[in-house]
Amino acid sequence: MEFPFDINHLFPERFSILDQTLVAGRKTAGMPHLQANIETVIDELGRASAKAQQLPASITSASKLQSQKHQLYLLKDGESNGGRGVVVGFLKVGYKKLFLLDRQGSHVEAEPLCILDFYIAENLQRYGYGRELFDFMLQHKKLEPVLMAYDRPSPKFLSFLAKHYCLTPSVPQANNFVVFEGFFVNIAASCPPPLSHMTCLILWVFLFSSSFLSRFSLPYSRHSYFSTLTVAQLRKVPLRKPDGEIKPYSLMEREVVHQEQRARPWPFAPPHSPQRSVSSQCSPSLSGGSSPSRPRPQAAPVPALGRSREQSPQSPLLERCRERHSSSLNRSHQGLH
Repeated sequence: MEFPFDINHLFPERFSILDQTLVAGRKTAGMPHLQANIETVIDELGRASAKAQQLPASITSASKLQSQKHQLYLLKDGESNGGRGVVVGFLKVGYKKLFLLDRQGSHVEAEPLCILDFYIAENLQRYGYGRELFDFMLQHKKLEPVLMAYDRPSPKFLSFLAKHYCLTPSVPQANNFVVFEGFFVNIAASCPPPLSHMTCLILWVFLFSSSFLSRFSLPYSRHSYFSTLTVAQLRKVPLRKPDGEIKPYSLMEREVVHQEQRARPWPFAPPHSPQRSVSSQCSPSLSGGSSPSRPRPQAAPVPALGRSREQSPQSPLLERCRERHSSSLNRSHQGLH
């Protein structure tokens, strides 16, 4: 297939591999006018292939190649057309996830490399170009033709596969793809073989012994000791509160004094208790021996909480109350005698 521009300038090698980037070599990278010529070549080849296969629309174009993860192998003849070169044909491949049926009707899920489009120019057919292009693709992919799937191959393409690669007969499928008998044989050979009875027995004994030892192992083994030690070392220690000034009379001490007052009656209470008021201590003596005309003694001020019981000063009024109380008790004892 001839074009009005130089094919050798677009495709330096005899075989070119194009992907989503549409770059055939270093010369075409970053050159818009060369990129446009490559797109023109791909679009013309796609239209010619669709016309030869009598398809309603082309399945190969530059836009589709850019949007799909496919590869296009292009073959040229650089000496034709006055040294400007001609395009002989192309081969497009890509991986597809397929659900296939084998001879027994069993479903097989596979993702083989598929031949999606294959075209050689009509005036260049029967010169060995098709076989040369197909062999280059097989060598590049390192595959056998029997391991591939073929998308809607034409009768001419099927005869080409039967002639050059002995691919016949095909296994009927529900979709448009064609696979051959050796495809399922190689798929089964590529799967890992099942485990033997002896291997299964050894694995079962190993798993059972591991679970048995882990269940009845000593609780303080080396591993458990070091793991506990590591956890203990990593455990967060609470911060120590700074030492402050110790108060001489704390709340706990006052609570103890209140409990002692509730537990013991008034006459047996300690005389230097800071919590009992002066009026409570003087109330029995006033009711027993004092006259009602005498003025009522004022209560002594309660010592401050920050001072201790030993340092609290005793008022003269408190001393007189105690003397009066002791004298009244002596008179009561003398009257009894």
